[in-house]
Amino acid sequence: MKKILVAVALFVTTLTMAQDMDLVKGGDLSFLKGVKEVNVEFDYSKLTLMKEKKSEATYIQERAEDLNKKSRGNGDNWKKKWEGAKDGIWQPKFIELVNVVMNKDDKDIMFQEGLASAKYTLIAEVAWIFPGWDASVMKQPAKVSMNLKFVETANKSKVLAEITSEEAPGDQWGSQFSNESRIGEGFAKTGKSLAKFLLKKVLK
Repeated sequence: MKKILVAVALFVTTLTMAQDMDLVKGGDLSFLKGVKEVNVEFDYSKLTLMKEKKSEATYIQERAEDLNKKSRGNGDNWKKKWEGAKDGIWQPKFIELVNVVMNKDDKDIMFQEGLASAKYTLIAEVAWIFPGWDASVMKQPAKVSMNLKFVETANKSKVLAEITSEEAPGDQWGSQFSNESRIGEGFAKTGKSLAKFLLKKVLK
């Protein structure tokens, strides 16, 4: 019986940690061969959250109001944490993991924000976030979906390749009560998976 329960637990964990990454536009990624640097930009303009796919503005308003009802001022403090998480946690996590995987494979290519001189730009369009939850005994990992578009820096309307990343899981060992930190792990997982995808498809 114990073996069955363990097997079921492993199966459920595998399902939870699943992530799909597909090249949906521009089948040829060879333009990245020999490239030393790629500019990175993040776009939250089309972001939705939760299973209901609420707009970011609606999600922030509702959550802030709920937190303020439970403890006055907590919602206002949380709004600052949410906005700060983009530059302080999520984006650095994504970029860090892309570069870590590339470096481990001895690839001389760097992904970084603010590289205006780079020929190509990766626009990480954040499409959907599920923050997850952690109640110590039971928890649900965050999930992050993105559309990853490679464009020419000088002409960003020209999409050379687009990769969809669906429901990258965000979790850590032990308890993690911060939604923002869990989401950051989803960004990290997306960055790691993107790097591995590129290594397999073009940067061999």
